[in-house]
Amino acid sequence: MVPMPSIAEFSDMKKTAPVNKIIPFSNVDGPSNRMAIFFQGCPFNCRFCHNPETIRTCINCGDCVKTCPVKALSLVEGKVVWNKDICVNCDTCIKTCTHDSSPKISWMSVDELLEEVKRVSPYITGITLSGGECTLHKDFIIELFPKVKEMGLTTLLDSNGSLDFEENKAILEYCDGVMLDVKAYDREFSDWLIRYPNEVVLKNLAYLLKVNKLEEVRTIIFPERDKENSETVTYVAETIGDKCRYKIIRYRQFGVRDEQRHELGDYTTDEEYARRYVDLARSLGATKAVMV
Repeated sequence: MVPMPSIAEFSDMKKTAPVNKIIPFSNVDGPSNRMAIFFQGCPFNCRFCHNPETIRTCINCGDCVKTCPVKALSLVEGKVVWNKDICVNCDTCIKTCTHDSSPKISWMSVDELLEEVKRVSPYITGITLSGGECTLHKDFIIELFPKVKEMGLTTLLDSNGSLDFEENKAILEYCDGVMLDVKAYDREFSDWLIRYPNEVVLKNLAYLLKVNKLEEVRTIIFPERDKENSETVTYVAETIGDKCRYKIIRYRQFGVRDEQRHELGDYTTDEEYARRYVDLARSLGATKAVMV
């Protein structure tokens, strides 16, 4: 079992957060055209993670500095420094890293991030915070969201459900909805798949539905795991009914770490196989279930 990172591991100073990437225009991170902001850090260690470079913070080992083809990385006073002005985003550094991290992180204040949002605000309907796991930076979000709402934009959280939302209601006050991953219903399967207990995730599913903050739910389907797939889809479908969208996601090998890809399989889940679970979800009342 991988322990949840401490907040200190992902806090540089008060009300700043490590931003891994910003996509100014996205139509896959929530409804309509949105800015997607990906934060660094995640308490899970999912075997199927397709962006493992967002899990941990840089340990400043310097290995990536040696491999950067354009010298966009340097080691200054024991810390890796990234020069984004000359970086060509070849991701050689990410491929080199053995710590599930990235040196291409920008520590940003709320005001700095708001400036990025303002640049594209006329062309988007809102922002989606993702990761990693964005709720590791809950204090930052609590300050950010009211200011984003003042700009007339909607606010969404893309979350793995590791934060207990009922015990942290303040993060939802200016949040329009949560896109929640429910990766596994069975505790033993959860321990193996995401290497993290899932009780709080299941609790969040019920709570977010109760307070009308559940934007959508996502579950990844794995071949040769019929029992676990069925249990998870059945539980989610019977819980949410027709209240929100339910995405049944086909496992894809792209971006998955080599050792995990060899274990899970070097393929994409067959459409016909995944559609069985869409049909199952719909038959149980989740009429907005779709395959992705």
